[in-house]
Amino acid sequence: MPGKRIAVTGAGVSGLGAIKSCLEEGLEPTCFEGSHDIGGLWRYEEKTEDGRPSIYKSATSNTCKEMTAYSDFPFPDHHPNYGHNSKILEYLRMYTKHFHLMKYIQFLSKVHSVRKHSDFPSTGQWDVVVEAGGKQKSYVFDGIMVCSGLYADPVLPLQSFPGIEKFKGQYMHSWEYK
Repeated sequence: MPGKRIAVTGAGVSGLGAIKSCLEEGLEPTCFEGSHDIGGLWRYEEKTEDGRPSIYKSATSNTCKEMTAYSDFPFPDHHPNYGHNSKILEYLRMYTKHFHLMKYIQFLSKVHSVRKHSDFPSTGQWDVVVEAGGKQKSYVFDGIMVCSGLYADPVLPLQSFPGIEKFKGQYMHSWEYK
């Protein structure tokens, strides 16, 4: 009997862990990743994209590798204790390869909507609409794991800064800083 089908949104730290956890429980995950690669926040991109997290080029983790690692997959000994974003991404690539997670990820696939299926009260199923290649496709899943992360939609509450309209300098959200 096949396992329940689970949609995972995002292939960052949480999404990768969610895929692996699903597999350990006999579930059938499908991960929809809106970008072209894994890593989420930890994948530095020079150009910021709406709806995607953004970090600056020299960003380094503020938690040690022992606290950052997945419990069943430690960082290599030769990695620094506080990793640069490139080292975190390298680790995520090793994790993905080690547990064969790549085959469960659909890249350039953006989840547009998640709604209760018409018979949700009896089945608990969800309708998921995903856009990929300019076309939308509908799926039905038994569960949803939202792993879309934080820091994707910057908020700049300028009204909270009295006198901002007189300020002549430049201001920006940290999301834009490279």
